[in-house]
Amino acid sequence: MKIAIIIARTLLGLIFVVFGLNAFFHFIPMPMPKGDAGTFMGILFSSHYLYATKCFEIGGGLILLSGRFTPLGLTLLGPVIVNILFFDIFLDSTGLPMGIVVAALALFLLWQNRSAFAGLLRK
Repeated sequence: MKIAIIIARTLLGLIFVVFGLNAFFHFIPMPMPKGDAGTFMGILFSSHYLYATKCFEIGGGLILLSGRFTPLGLTLLGPVIVNILFFDIFLDSTGLPMGIVVAALALFLLWQNRSAFAGLLRK
């Protein structure tokens, strides 16, 4: 199980670091979606809100890659993952398979680190 945790943590960390850095350095071509999804992405780009989000992605991904403070990395990435899923479900479903994989990896890691989050669920 320890190997599965390391693989999931590394894969999730790499996904967020690579795609977070791509917003700044544009090494992977990402076409602008059409319709409401394109309008939404255009607003995120023009307001620079996307860059703040990408900083959280990079930071959370680096924390996961380091193997230290994994619960903190998951905490930083949790809202980002929820927004990725909402974007894929409500605006542009072409990225939904990748969003499901990312969410599954995060949920697996969250379950493995559930003791770190136990205090949030106590009265």
